[in-house]
Amino acid sequence: MGILNSLLNAVTWWHGATLNTRFHTWRNGHRVGEDDQGNIYYQTKDAKRRWVIFNGDAEASRVSPDWHGWLHHTWKEPPTERPVPRQAWEKPHQENLTGTPLAYAPAGSIRRPQPAQRQDYEAWTPE
Repeated sequence: MGILNSLLNAVTWWHGATLNTRFHTWRNGHRVGEDDQGNIYYQTKDAKRRWVIFNGDAEASRVSPDWHGWLHHTWKEPPTERPVPRQAWEKPHQENLTGTPLAYAPAGSIRRPQPAQRQDYEAWTPE
């Protein structure tokens, strides 16, 4: 199974970094930090380019707002050096769950295991 995973990582990007990305990161990257999901953030030595190596599936919504701001040069210092102040009303970061079983489904949705009984209309039947 180890050889199969190595070959899979060599040719696909959605399971992690490809060989080319790993080589580029090894050669040019300077590790800046890691988030709570295990994603590792890098930048070039001149700090002009920044990127993330995902821990698992490459899903952009897994990047927290703090690191997103740093990746897009909104602020200079990474969250490891200068944490972003939190407001009392802010909720913790959550990845996008659209298309997964954990996605939100309203009470009357047919995607729910037990859809709620609807009583706001009466179905038409031909006579």
